[in-house]
Amino acid sequence: MSLAGAALLALLLAPAAPAKGRVEEVRYPAQLDGRPRRIWVRTPSVPADSANLLVAFDALDFLGEIPLPAMLDSLERAGRIPPTVAVLIDDSTGVVRQKDLANRAAFADWLCDGLVPWIRARYPVARDPHRATTCGTSAGGLAAGFVAFTRPDVFANAVCVSGAFWRNTEAKGSPPWEWLTAQVAAAPRKDVRFVIDVGAKETVGVLGGTGPSILAANRRLRDALRAKGYDLVYLEAPSGTHSPESWTVRLPPALAALTPKPPRSAAARP
Repeated sequence: MSLAGAALLALLLAPAAPAKGRVEEVRYPAQLDGRPRRIWVRTPSVPADSANLLVAFDALDFLGEIPLPAMLDSLERAGRIPPTVAVLIDDSTGVVRQKDLANRAAFADWLCDGLVPWIRARYPVARDPHRATTCGTSAGGLAAGFVAFTRPDVFANAVCVSGAFWRNTEAKGSPPWEWLTAQVAAAPRKDVRFVIDVGAKETVGVLGGTGPSILAANRRLRDALRAKGYDLVYLEAPSGTHSPESWTVRLPPALAALTPKPPRSAAARP
């Protein structure tokens, strides 16, 4: 872990201040594939007339092993991120989860054309796509990148942690691999900022070695984004693994990387 990452982790593990964001389960009525999604909304720990929007996939993970609401509390209090409304979507498990998160256009449209306007009508969330971010780990990291790439009119930021960028389109677990990377390489640059975080130990080929490794697929997406001139923050954790324990350490710096550091004053410049 870098010194900056270690310092940020120490901040998050410090005794908590009293202010905490509120987390509540809400009922969103619109279904996809004949089923509803359980959704939680986290409101900021500090007052805000117009908050940023963060949409995270795999809600139960972020409410349990990877404590996203507590991370956001600490980052807000430290001034590392603006006040943020976070929407956590439960994407279930197994095949059902992949239908949501594996490069699927219908899910992106359900989110962008339905859920996001519904949230904006009920919470003080900015409408500027540059203040809206998708976030996820593994298949959720793939979905974060896919949704922002295909719908930059709604989300202009994506935080992708150990993204499963090896996948084909529309939840296919077969070649051709790395569909999203091919789309990035073929399309004109879009107005999207990417934070890509991957562990250096994520080297095992998926599907029993028949597909690319998470690390190799993330590096190729990195190269494609750089070649197109995207605004990209790429983080590669030397000891990072494909696990909630590793993601808990790596996610706060990835989220903070979206917020540019304030420039030094003229007096502080050498």
